[in-house]
Amino acid sequence: MNEREGFSISGIPFLLFLLLLAIAGAALYYHAGIDRMATYGAVGVVIHAAVVFMLKGFFQVAPNEGQVLQLFGKYAGTARKEGLRWTNPFYSKQRLSLRMRNFESGKLKVNDSDGNPIEIAAVVVWQVIDTAEAVFCVDDYENYVHIQTESALRQMAQSYPYDSHEEGVPSLRSHGDVINSHLRDEIHTRLGKAGVEVIEARISHLAYAQEIAQAMLQRQQAGAIIAARTKIVEGAVSMVEMALDQLAKRGVVQLDEERKAAMVSNLLVVLCGERGTQPVVNTGTLYNG
Repeated sequence: MNEREGFSISGIPFLLFLLLLAIAGAALYYHAGIDRMATYGAVGVVIHAAVVFMLKGFFQVAPNEGQVLQLFGKYAGTARKEGLRWTNPFYSKQRLSLRMRNFESGKLKVNDSDGNPIEIAAVVVWQVIDTAEAVFCVDDYENYVHIQTESALRQMAQSYPYDSHEEGVPSLRSHGDVINSHLRDEIHTRLGKAGVEVIEARISHLAYAQEIAQAMLQRQQAGAIIAARTKIVEGAVSMVEMALDQLAKRGVVQLDEERKAAMVSNLLVVLCGERGTQPVVNTGTLYNG
């Protein structure tokens, strides 16, 4: 079932018409002669009754709002033109907001693709685009959006690791754009039958579960230390290489292989050490032994 435009006309001109009709009915009733009182009086009463009944057909449509019209349970269309409108008085009307809405899911506890328990939550921005599907294809479209969002979030979280251990492999923590795009598509697919479009979906909370949070923190710290040490060693080796090369080019000192090895060792200790080193001044010959 898809949305279609329902019958409605501008309410202001029709309201003026009913007002004139009511005035005419009143004039007909009160100014009829004695001999015509029964006939014209009855006509005036019928006109007034018809005017009162047709007043039931008036309704208002606010901006970014739709009114779903039904005739004895049958879908008759949706009125989206804003302002005062009039339609068949027998139509029942249901108001639906077409504005963009957002909500944040609760924190879900799920396992990532590596089996690690994590806590995850998401913010979803959505709006109704098909009022007929939203009303007639699902029982409660707002509740449907919330439940299907949590289901899609669980499914998505189980497809990725929290941290990537291989270069180029997307993870929940490091590839936000990929994860958010996947989550949006996953939710949009589930909500397509409810007349709802997902504008945006993004992760709002991501953390390891409490029972493994401390262990994972130590693991992350160890990884950071290793990465930092790797950088330090690479830099230190480059500096030692540059120092030996400059000494050789400028002819400052001639070193044999054993003295080069000692110098490399000392420089690496100085450059890679965590604490400041204490210099020792050699006042003797270079080859004191």
